[in-house]
Amino acid sequence: MNITVCGTGYVGLVAAVVFASKGHTVVGLDIDDRKVALLKRGVSPLFEPGLEELMAESTGNLAFTTDYREAYAHAEAIFVAVPTPEKEDGSAELSYVMQACNQIVESRGEGCFVVIKSTVPPGTNDRIQAYFDELTGMQGNARFEVVSNPEFLSQGTAVRDMLYPSRIVVGVQSERAESIMRELYQPFDAPVMAMDLRSAELVKYASNDFLALKISYINEIANLCDLVGADVERVAEGMGADPRIGEKFLRAGIGYGGSCFPKDTKALHWLSVCHGHEIKTIKAAIEVNTEQKTLLVAKAKKRHGSLRGKRIAVLGLTFKPNTDDLRDAPSLDVVRMLADEGATMALYDPCGMPAFEKRYPEQEGSIVYAESPQAALDGADMAFILTEWDEFSQLSPSEYRRLMRDPELYDGRNLYPPESFEGTGVRYESIGRPVVEQV
Repeated sequence: MNITVCGTGYVGLVAAVVFASKGHTVVGLDIDDRKVALLKRGVSPLFEPGLEELMAESTGNLAFTTDYREAYAHAEAIFVAVPTPEKEDGSAELSYVMQACNQIVESRGEGCFVVIKSTVPPGTNDRIQAYFDELTGMQGNARFEVVSNPEFLSQGTAVRDMLYPSRIVVGVQSERAESIMRELYQPFDAPVMAMDLRSAELVKYASNDFLALKISYINEIANLCDLVGADVERVAEGMGADPRIGEKFLRAGIGYGGSCFPKDTKALHWLSVCHGHEIKTIKAAIEVNTEQKTLLVAKAKKRHGSLRGKRIAVLGLTFKPNTDDLRDAPSLDVVRMLADEGATMALYDPCGMPAFEKRYPEQEGSIVYAESPQAALDGADMAFILTEWDEFSQLSPSEYRRLMRDPELYDGRNLYPPESFEGTGVRYESIGRPVVEQV
């Protein structure tokens, strides 16, 4: 099938490459000349494991362009995968989606299937359909027919998630649209779940927000564990053994970030309020996550009172490992708070430093960027782990003891077993687990 994917961000680029790998003829469209030039050379402009390799395998039926008229002219299905960023009030910004729809109409003399893969609030696809009908007046098979096809990709595993989905959700308005979507996804070994447009739109928000709620819940339990002397990992293990609950997303830490959970929780909260129905659990999840991001700084201040003059190693800047994404990462709040406290910081991340430095430039006597985790730890009074990169888990307690002045480790991702620090001379404090004092 001839497919055009509008937008080559995480969702669009992964979709384009995977569709091409399954035998479809795919054109990826983007307005960014620099990005498209990279893609034409086989270089991925974003860090996503396995993406560049799969792109190289699929070059025979994969092309990229900035010319929307050329890209849309002969497509049988057009996937719209442009950003829907969060507005100040929490609602979704839909102007990029509508701009794409205008360009689709400009480029074609006849209709086609327009598949909205961008995350949009329930009711948006109906409005887009009405907009197409008003602009073109086309009917029957010549009509621009809108389909909802939400994505369920996780950064760091997006290629695998797209190749091996747990389910494929499509919101359709006709048997013909359902048939086309089933044909398109036939090479994928996954159930195709067809439903109405609004239900498909809401599946995306409801799924992401449930996972965010689960994360915030275990973080609240972890904070209670700190107060009563329980171990959150044992609690989560006992909970997760119940098949009604499951073990996934029950890992305590300093909160979620990224492009989906923060934006989607706020969007669903805004949508429910606009309909006169506040979803109190989602509001609570947002509040818990906001507070959780500052927990490590609060723990350090409780012990020391002031952090002024302290040299602090910050290990991990991205919101999760295997991505270079900083959106809503806890590091943004932590570094700002430490700077306000008057601390000196050495920052290290395997992928996130170039983008982070644009927000927090290196400043003599305040912020430096280290070449390795060891360089960041050298001479530090304390260290904060904010991202669970594999290379941090390979650091031994003896390395912390050897490199740091008076070693204190605040682990925001529960990366180590607390008992591994017993008798090492390193004070180890994590989330919802026993503190290991210096001995």
